[in-house]
Amino acid sequence: MSESRQEYPHLRVPAPGDRLYLEPPPQYPAAMINVTNRCNLTCSHCYLYVDGNPNAERDQIPDDELLVEVERLRDRHGIIAIVWMGGEPMIRRRFLERAVSLFSKNTIATNGTIALTDLGPTVTYVVSLDGPPDLNDELRGAGVYAKARANVMSLAADFSSVVQVQCVVTRSNQHRLRELVVDFIGTRADGITFSFFCPAEGEQSELAWPSLSAREEAVDLVLALKDEYPRFVWNSRRALELMRVPTADLVTSNCPAERTVMPLYVSGGQITTPRCCHGNKVDCARCGAWVVFSHAAKIPGPWDEVLPPTQPYGFLAQTLLEAPCLESQQDIQQEKTR
Repeated sequence: MSESRQEYPHLRVPAPGDRLYLEPPPQYPAAMINVTNRCNLTCSHCYLYVDGNPNAERDQIPDDELLVEVERLRDRHGIIAIVWMGGEPMIRRRFLERAVSLFSKNTIATNGTIALTDLGPTVTYVVSLDGPPDLNDELRGAGVYAKARANVMSLAADFSSVVQVQCVVTRSNQHRLRELVVDFIGTRADGITFSFFCPAEGEQSELAWPSLSAREEAVDLVLALKDEYPRFVWNSRRALELMRVPTADLVTSNCPAERTVMPLYVSGGQITTPRCCHGNKVDCARCGAWVVFSHAAKIPGPWDEVLPPTQPYGFLAQTLLEAPCLESQQDIQQEKTR
């Protein structure tokens, strides 16, 4: 356990293989679950299909069984909010129509090419697009941008679910992000967030920055968009500032998402939990995931010593600070194995 995790007990985490079995069970404010490993696209940069991640398309739990298991995990781990992912989760639209009633806050991460269904105000659709049409379609396939945008544009005026665009910032698209923002302002999209590309271990590609210092320009460009469109760009300024060199490693080496979001994949016809939301092969040192830095901005951590918070911490921090200390749970587990 790192010194920082010793000093900040709310950041202590169990080993991935122990998450589902520890007694008493570790509590997580949120979870993400891949409800299917199938997808109607073949995006070249998708982390799900990296070797070493649970991603066999044949692995799928039937609707009724999966509903029962998700409800059990919700109650066991105190999960309040969930992200429904895939693959493409809208392939299982009928399942989602039933499943969203289990949680008071639902996020559905979709490529946007399947028509969105109004599932009520507890649901946020996150439509993934990676820049203007030519750059997006280079990664996601010809015509994908136009189809996703048309689906957003066709939503009824009384559509009650929230619609959020999310763009993965890469070394290849960082200079053209403004085009994407401008193209969705005035549509049924309520806002946009930027997540920064998380390379696999050892990856050197045109999408990945070789170092955190090389990523600084991209952070500056998104901060400029935040200044220009403060209501439409939903990344917080603090979350973006934490991505800079002085604090980024403090965040990723004490990853808050390991404590705030329980990752659930399907493998061998049952639910399993990998190393993190991005699977087992992500290069944590170069991580730029929106959830990691967004949550770091909302909870106390060693990064506060470098970039002190300017506002009181809220619900997420309170939830973690009031949860049982994981150290005692690990001690119990060690006692059982002696």
